[in-house]
Amino acid sequence: MTSPTGKKILHFSFLIISLAHLLPLSASSPAAIITPYAVAAAGNSTPTVYEALEEYGFPIGILPKGITRYELDRATGKFAVYLNKTCTFTIDGYSLRYRTKITGVISYQKLTNLSGVQVKILFLWLGIGEVSVAGNDMDFSVGIASADFPLNNFYESPQCGCGFDCVDHGRRRRRFGWKHLVSSS
Repeated sequence: MTSPTGKKILHFSFLIISLAHLLPLSASSPAAIITPYAVAAAGNSTPTVYEALEEYGFPIGILPKGITRYELDRATGKFAVYLNKTCTFTIDGYSLRYRTKITGVISYQKLTNLSGVQVKILFLWLGIGEVSVAGNDMDFSVGIASADFPLNNFYESPQCGCGFDCVDHGRRRRRFGWKHLVSSS
């Protein structure tokens, strides 16, 4: 026999479980924010950050390997991506730095208000503020200039420390190909 207190807890638990199933129906609800923790608690599987990128028309290689978690509000496109430590590597003479937290707004084939990703040009670290896909190219903008790279350079994720030049079973991996750097002024 269940005590009155036990019945209240059981009814409260049932109510919470029922509400948890209704929340995903509202795009503006907190359930529209995808986190591995929220999805695991609901018993669903969540796409990896790399799968989420592909849903928005981006190749997985715009993020390095080793992302620990991410948050995405599908209603607004606001996101945050987390790494355990700052990640740096060089690609064809360009040094890139990914901070431990990367934020921005994602829409189909466009990242805006990007924060936490920098490229070293000469002796200055400049923030990459926008990334967009146009045809077979991806454009990276630092405000004063932009660079186009072929999409096929981003079909795999770079590794912190060595980028795409990591030694893979005794052989050097492919080089990164770039098209051109253009001024946006």
